[in-house]
Amino acid sequence: MIRILLAATLLACGMAACTRETPAPEATSPAAATAPATAPAAAPADAATASQESTGEVAEGDDASLERLAAMPAAAELPGGRWKAGVNYQPIVPAQPTDAPAGKVEVIEIFWYGCSHCYALEPYFASWEKTKPAYIEFVRVPVMWNPVNAAHARLFYTLVALKRTDLNSKVFDEIHTRGNMLAANDDARTRQLQLAFAKANGIAEADFLREYDGFFVSTQLQRAEDLTRRYRVDATPVVYVAGKYQTDVGLAGGQAELMQLIDALAAHEKRR
Repeated sequence: MIRILLAATLLACGMAACTRETPAPEATSPAAATAPATAPAAAPADAATASQESTGEVAEGDDASLERLAAMPAAAELPGGRWKAGVNYQPIVPAQPTDAPAGKVEVIEIFWYGCSHCYALEPYFASWEKTKPAYIEFVRVPVMWNPVNAAHARLFYTLVALKRTDLNSKVFDEIHTRGNMLAANDDARTRQLQLAFAKANGIAEADFLREYDGFFVSTQLQRAEDLTRRYRVDATPVVYVAGKYQTDVGLAGGQAELMQLIDALAAHEKRR
């Protein structure tokens, strides 16, 4: 039964959509299930096959401060040519405030460790981070739809606090190639699974638990939840540039194309 639940969860994320109704696994040791070992490098660049993970419907009547997608003034659009508003990216109206320092352009990726399409996109972001313009302030924000998302978000921010974000790719691999979801139906079991992963990757137990239950992680989890609601995130992965533009793999036409579009949007915003 445990094997079936975990396999069904991963299959649903990989072939259709990860919704709020997707069941959380009861146990998540690597031996509990076998997940498809899809290598990121083999991910399709075709927009038709690079669909996103979706959370389903967004409630109507949310706070009026939430952004709306609407027509963008011509002066704010990218110059004519390759990228077109409404086709490759959507304007966010009104624009949302960002935390980027003066002279910087904020780029946010909303992701989930359990999302197969985020996994496929991971090596592209890892490569892009090494060569991106210095004026781009890149921020990763884990989605906060349900308890499994929140459990993965806590692990992400714990790694941030420990300055071990180099382990992000290993977390993705642990979930998508080893079948260990690093989350369970109760907090204690989830903590055990994530602590075991951390210790296996050179993090001391005391250090991990200190940050796992610490103020920084709690604060960042609240911020992630607020941002997920404010941007009305309904799919992952999704990218927001300067609080003004929204795009994703499908709109851009592929993973490599998304990286190029992010650079173009950020450069346009920098020149304004």
